[in-house]
Amino acid sequence: MLAANYAASSSNIEKLKDVQNAIQLAKIKMQNDSSLLERQRNLWKQNIGTRNELDRQELAWRNSLNAYEAAKLKYADLQKQISFQDKQAQKNVSITKSIASDFTVKSETDGKVYNLLVSNGEMVNVQSPVAVIGSATDFMLELQVDEYDIARIKKGQQVLINMDSYKGEVFEGTVTKIDPFMNERSKSFTVEAEFVKQPPALFPNLTCEANIVIKSKDKALIIPRNYLLDGDYVLMENNEKRKVVTGLKDYQKVEIIKGLTTKDVIRKPEE
Repeated sequence: MLAANYAASSSNIEKLKDVQNAIQLAKIKMQNDSSLLERQRNLWKQNIGTRNELDRQELAWRNSLNAYEAAKLKYADLQKQISFQDKQAQKNVSITKSIASDFTVKSETDGKVYNLLVSNGEMVNVQSPVAVIGSATDFMLELQVDEYDIARIKKGQQVLINMDSYKGEVFEGTVTKIDPFMNERSKSFTVEAEFVKQPPALFPNLTCEANIVIKSKDKALIIPRNYLLDGDYVLMENNEKRKVVTGLKDYQKVEIIKGLTTKDVIRKPEE
């Protein structure tokens, strides 16, 4: 921008004025030498003066004429030069502004900035993430489902969600996407869900525990899953092991189909 201002025509008025003054002085001198030459010629016609004086005056006039013409050419060249520099500087400004916009980081989507990954003045490249941006209103739940259960998961199924941030509350969600590619390390599939009615305040990377409802029963006998022994036994109040038949289960609870009643008392196995 400074170069453009320096090259602008308005900033070079003084230069043009200097050359115009030089032209005016050269013109006055040329006119004066022309008058002197005409006078010398008239004297020569009257046989007054010498040939050398006439030649010397004619040479002075030609020199002043050449100086006058050179001053006019210099003025024309300076005008062209200033005009070219002005246009070139403006072009450079346009290019600079265009390039500067390339260094302005813009998100392709609207959202809230949750984290800045770089500090002020730090160098980055086009492959370096600079911020974490996400929706401030819509949150996606990312659930991990074991490979033994993935075949029973379908889009649209109900999800019951517990969160450490809202202890004692259960939120309802819906399965929206099932990633068909299994994580070989964890032997699990990623399932996405969304809240039917989300909590008042949410933040990225909060932890949750979710139960996807495969099927439901109005009445079911359930016990904590860690009360099971060897997968299908429970420990009774008198330390007797009793075989049971299990049904639906999740990470915390398991349905007892056969082997227990609501009147039975069971104990938690010793760790």
